[in-house]
Amino acid sequence: MVVKTDKCAFSEFNIFPGHGMKYVKRDGTPLMLINRKSKSLMNQRKKPAKLTWTLRWRIMNKKGKVEEGLKKRSRRVVKVQRAIIGTSADEIKKLRTQKPEIRSAQRDAALLEAKSRAKAQKAEKAKVKASQQAKAAGPKGGSKMANKARGKK
Repeated sequence: MVVKTDKCAFSEFNIFPGHGMKYVKRDGTPLMLINRKSKSLMNQRKKPAKLTWTLRWRIMNKKGKVEEGLKKRSRRVVKVQRAIIGTSADEIKKLRTQKPEIRSAQRDAALLEAKSRAKAQKAEKAKVKASQQAKAAGPKGGSKMANKARGKK
C-alpha cells in the first residue's frame, strides 16, 4: 500500500496523512507545514539552511545519504619519467641503469676537465690584468701643481 506524503515547506520533512497543517499565504499559495515550530520559524523569516535540524542544512553541508555517494576513490599515482631539456627519457634510463664504477669514472673525468678549464680562465684573467697594469703604469693622482704643469685641470 502506497501512502501519499507531502513535503514540509520549511523543513522538507515528509508529512503523512492526518498530520501537519496547511498554511495559505496572502497571495493564495498553500504551504504544508509539519508542526507549529516550522510555522513559527517561517513566519519569523528564518532561513532553513541556517538551522541544523532541517533537510536544507543537511543538503548544504553534505550530511547523510552515505550509500549514494560512496567515498571517492583516489587514483594511483603512476610515475612517468619525463625528458629534461637537452636529454631524452631514454638517455636518462641508460644513465640510471649504468654501473656505479662507470658513472664515478665519468664524474671524475668531467671534474678534471672543469678544473683545467677554470685554471685556463684564471691564467687568461691574470694575463689581461697584467697587460692593463702595464698600460696604466703612470703616476696616480698627484698634487695640483704637478697636474697644472702637465696641462691638466
